[in-house]
Amino acid sequence: MGIPLLQQRRIGMYIAGQLLRGQSRFPLVLMLEPLFRCNLKCKGCGKISQPPEILAKHLSVQECVDAAEECGAPVVSIAGGEPLLHPDIETIVEQLVERKRFVYLCTNSLLLEKKMEGTPGFRPSPYLSFNIHFDGLAERHDAAVCLEGAFERASKAISMLVSAGFRVTTNTTFFKGQTFEDAAALFDHLTSLGVEAMTVAAGFNYENAADQDNFLGREGTRKLFREILQRKKPSWTFNHSAMYLDFLAGNQNLACTPWGNPTRSVLGWQRPCYLLNDGYVSSYRELMEDTDWSNYGQGNNPRCAHCMLHCGFEPSAVVETMRKPWKAAMLALRGPGRK
Repeated sequence: MGIPLLQQRRIGMYIAGQLLRGQSRFPLVLMLEPLFRCNLKCKGCGKISQPPEILAKHLSVQECVDAAEECGAPVVSIAGGEPLLHPDIETIVEQLVERKRFVYLCTNSLLLEKKMEGTPGFRPSPYLSFNIHFDGLAERHDAAVCLEGAFERASKAISMLVSAGFRVTTNTTFFKGQTFEDAAALFDHLTSLGVEAMTVAAGFNYENAADQDNFLGREGTRKLFREILQRKKPSWTFNHSAMYLDFLAGNQNLACTPWGNPTRSVLGWQRPCYLLNDGYVSSYRELMEDTDWSNYGQGNNPRCAHCMLHCGFEPSAVVETMRKPWKAAMLALRGPGRK
């Protein structure tokens, strides 16, 4: 089971309440980017290309807490940039956990050992998960993040966190050339380290990413994930709904719901989503009420043509599961990725 029962229950109650109130657009995960600064220069990243004056900025603790309160999403994914570079990251996490938000702290892990030395500011909690970034096995991962030894250091960080009692998940982005065999070896490795679950996705071709020829596209994504799911080992646990995994394999038709994962960064609330940047607004209300959502999604915007990422489609899959439990039950019987 990829998501603990406490988290499933809280999120299920939240979604049910939104649907009962007739809400058609509501957030599931707040994508919080307290800074864009990073200690890596990954080839597929579009965040680190910001000008120096933007890279020098970071959100205050209060701004992060206010974003969570304003949005109201039950889950907060803290990304960046590298959030461990934020001088107050421990306090930000503590404040969000106190408010019973389920926090996923996304990190490349390079600073974790130093952060955990002495008296750590992070404490194990059912509301906190460290989400460690992997782009594949050692050779592929180190090449993707442009740092030799990064894979080994991330693996050691997982072992350290698991032994200290923390929840640990992983986040893997697949690019062109990824094979099932390599993915399977990575899943076996991560499972052996004791991770709770694995998040998997196909890389999104950011307009300003350095490498534009390295993305899978929709057909490449479906082919890879169909094979992964059809040959899945029982020991592999993914941090996704079955409906979303079935969508990745090409068996479900889901519309993107970009409002499901609104993004708050040092520049404001990003319109329309974590992946596209059509400007920023100063409040969550303005984002929701003044964005023309009909301009986005496959068939509405060419930039969305190949996107199948969880930040747009996992909320759609979760709501579909809640609205059509019989469909979800049938899917559970046959398993995602199978016809």
